[in-house]
Amino acid sequence: MSGKVTPAVRAAEQAGIAFTLLEYEYDPEADAIGMQAAEALGRSPATVFKTLVVAVDRDLVFAVIPSDARLNLKTLATAVGAKKADLADPKQAERTTGYVVGGISPLGARKRLRTFVDASAESLTEMVVNGGRRGLQIALRPADLIRATSATVAQLRS
Repeated sequence: MSGKVTPAVRAAEQAGIAFTLLEYEYDPEADAIGMQAAEALGRSPATVFKTLVVAVDRDLVFAVIPSDARLNLKTLATAVGAKKADLADPKQAERTTGYVVGGISPLGARKRLRTFVDASAESLTEMVVNGGRRGLQIALRPADLIRATSATVAQLRS
């Protein structure tokens, strides 16, 4: 169980969220980590969300979008109230969150970042996000993730 107790899992437990842990064989050669996770778990890519760390002005934020979607940086910048947004440098994302790329979760990051969840999540009964390490995912209700992260729901896809 020790490999399954990540800061993300602890954060979900502390928030009182009902969740299920899902494990899969992480493929470091995969072009799209979220898509690989969805396929390995036998789930629709529209229900398996990837967590992107985005630099907006001088801040970093989380953008949580379906694994088969592309982030619309202009739309995210507008939602944040900024002029522009760019994907964060991977090393900066790892330092700030305490997670490695491919294992970044919107839950339990070292530094709490403002979180933006794509509006498509609201139509789902369950969504899947990274569990804080490569090959570990957390299935939970979108409303629980939004509440636990104080997320803003917005249209984030291109």
